[in-house]
Amino acid sequence: MAKADKPEKNNKQKHFWKDFKAELKKVIWPTRSQVINNTIIVVVIVLIVTAICFVLDLAFEALNTYGIDKLKSLVQSNVTNTVDENTVDENTVSEDETSNGENSEENSEENNEQNPDENGAEGNQESDNPEEKTTDIPEASE
Repeated sequence: MAKADKPEKNNKQKHFWKDFKAELKKVIWPTRSQVINNTIIVVVIVLIVTAICFVLDLAFEALNTYGIDKLKSLVQSNVTNTVDENTVDENTVSEDETSNGENSEENSEENNEQNPDENGAEGNQESDNPEEKTTDIPEASE
């Protein structure tokens, strides 16, 4: 049986090569001038893309080393200046604001004494201000 497979195998190989040659004859091959023109076009396009990538790389590198570092330093200096100005403005209080602030604190203390907590029960009332935390103990009824 091994000898019978060999002629079939040779026949398949011969058939393959005949078909291969027939297909290659059907191919329309470009002329020498077409090959040269297409090669030149490809090389020129590759060089143009390479030049564009090189220029963009240089531009982004320069922007990164000079532009962004300067922007960071400007932003940080502006932030510190703004913070300094805000702290000075917050610490400066006019006399009207001071008197209004004292009156509002007195009014809120009076309201807390008059109004029981949300549940309606008289119990421990805690102030939001940690310095004023007091607890009201209900009076013992006799």
